[in-house]
Amino acid sequence: MGETPSRLDELASRAGTWLSRSTAVSERHTGAVVADRFDRIAWRDTYEQSAGLRDLAEELNQRHGHTADLLTDVFLAAYKVGPRLRERAEMTPSRLVNHQVITSLVESPEFTELHRETAGDPYAAAMAVLAQAAALRRMLEHSRDAQEQAEQAKRARQDADGAAAAVGEALHQAADEADWSDGAGTVPAPAAAAVQQAIEAADAAESAARQAVQGADEVLTAAAPGIRAAARNAVAKAAGTVREEAALMRAWGVGPGELQRMPYDQRARLAERLRTGRLAEWAELIGRFRQMAGGERARKVENTTGELVGVTLGDDLSRVIPSELSNLGLPELRAVFAARYAAGELMLYDSQGEQTTGQGAIIACVDTSHSMYEAGPGGVTREAWAKACALALLDQARHAGRDFVGILFSAADKLQVFRFPAGEPAGIDRVLYFAETFLGGGTSYQRPLTAARELLEEEFNDAARRRGDIVMLTDDDCGVTEEWMRGWNDAKHRLGFRVFGIAIGAPRVGEADSVLDALCDNLRSIEDLTDVHAAADLFRVI
Repeated sequence: MGETPSRLDELASRAGTWLSRSTAVSERHTGAVVADRFDRIAWRDTYEQSAGLRDLAEELNQRHGHTADLLTDVFLAAYKVGPRLRERAEMTPSRLVNHQVITSLVESPEFTELHRETAGDPYAAAMAVLAQAAALRRMLEHSRDAQEQAEQAKRARQDADGAAAAVGEALHQAADEADWSDGAGTVPAPAAAAVQQAIEAADAAESAARQAVQGADEVLTAAAPGIRAAARNAVAKAAGTVREEAALMRAWGVGPGELQRMPYDQRARLAERLRTGRLAEWAELIGRFRQMAGGERARKVENTTGELVGVTLGDDLSRVIPSELSNLGLPELRAVFAARYAAGELMLYDSQGEQTTGQGAIIACVDTSHSMYEAGPGGVTREAWAKACALALLDQARHAGRDFVGILFSAADKLQVFRFPAGEPAGIDRVLYFAETFLGGGTSYQRPLTAARELLEEEFNDAARRRGDIVMLTDDDCGVTEEWMRGWNDAKHRLGFRVFGIAIGAPRVGEADSVLDALCDNLRSIEDLTDVHAAADLFRVI
């Protein structure tokens, strides 16, 4: 090192590097994902609400260090709309393993798909963390040696920072003892030697810290391929888990906006209920049914005449052909035009189209007798198909601003009515209650159809609405009394409602001499229960 300087300015020049370190040590971060306080609030709130996250954090913390920061980073990477990672050099050495794990997760090809489902959604981001739990355990175990090296690098870096601070303290002491009588700021030999010793210690500590960081980097580099492989599998699994739950929610008609407003614990309970409920395995069928119905609804041509197919007679002035209108231009033919109009004998364009005719409630009468629990071709139960159709009819009613009523029936003494008024939200809890209820027993037509008729009569009396629609979903055929049938036909004529019958998995029910055929204006049989399009036209005419 040479002779120890005795002037303060010379000592300060030699200690310059360490002086800057002692006054402004470069900031090193414990989080790999750049986050603001709002991001951290989202994590904290989600962590406090999720028992699963807390259990995972406690488990990992017992075996590994700094896992709280790791879980925070995994969450933020999924949650932030545009996650940005810090440079490796910005990280404190003890978090280099965390940085490698997060980098591997974010750079995996599957992360884009996962992030599409989780961005801005703290619940979905928490789901992604939990779905990657097993892989995180493997990555931490695989990088245990690297973590130990990182801890050594951390301690070496702390020693180097401490040595840098000691240089500043020694120089400060030397400045206090300096003699300025000669204007040179001469430092006593002991104080100058102390400064020199502090500089030498800082040099040695810095060299050791660099070697420790280099050693940690080498071990982490060796572990990186295994971490990347595990990360890719983790992200793929998380993406699948989050995507499946999102599809499950969509199948049951729960939109993203409703989910965002739903408290974490309520959303978790709902997801669990949907995964484990009676119709859980038929969620995909329900989703396809509702999607099909939405597509058919979009094809409806409301309040238009449709495709021109010829000429007919009538009194609809909006469809009068030009040659008829030309008669109005001749005074002597105007009386003829008026007479033909009064008689409904004007020549009109004939058209073929689909128009909305229903005005009253849509009522789905769903058979829940024992036989409906049987599975048809493809393993789909008759109940599942009927409930999927009923839920699609609920959507149909909501879209048209009409009341919906679900009537579950079986034997004459078993009936349950679920009302969904058009002006009130159709809460998911009540929708699930309707969908999951199964009465069992035999089959009676009179009880549910009487209930449906009374509801339409009530609607007519209260709101003067006619032309409701009743959809009868059943797999059985049973008798009705002549007296009841007369009352039914009278009510049908008075209220103007239509009856659609769907014979599910039981072709004999749709035969011409069946009771169901006599009750319905439109009857079809469904044999392939995997085909949601078998009743597609129903959603164009209701």
